[in-house]
Amino acid sequence: MQTNKQNQIVDLTFSFSLKLIKYCAVLNLERKYQISNQLFKSGTSTGANVREAQNAESLTDFIHKIKIAAKEADETEYWLQLCKKSEGYIDPGELCSEINSIQKILSKIISTCKKK
Repeated sequence: MQTNKQNQIVDLTFSFSLKLIKYCAVLNLERKYQISNQLFKSGTSTGANVREAQNAESLTDFIHKIKIAAKEADETEYWLQLCKKSEGYIDPGELCSEINSIQKILSKIISTCKKK
């Protein structure tokens, strides 16, 4: 089931998760535990679901797992936007644009797979 785009999304979400872990560690140092925990869970879950999709049993199963990853990415974008707009929070910087890129790729993967 793997194509170049699917491998690209695996790499992008893994790289994003590594950066997110560092950002959440900074949030924890600032005692922003609630948002940090939510962001950590949704952000790393995006990549975990993409990775799980690589072992899907069928195209339908693959699409389902990618859709879950897309939902987690949407939630991650929400938490990042809260951090960006909230007073007293460190700007997440490039994480916002990276999650947007991931969302676009996930959306494209879903629409392409539905055409098959």
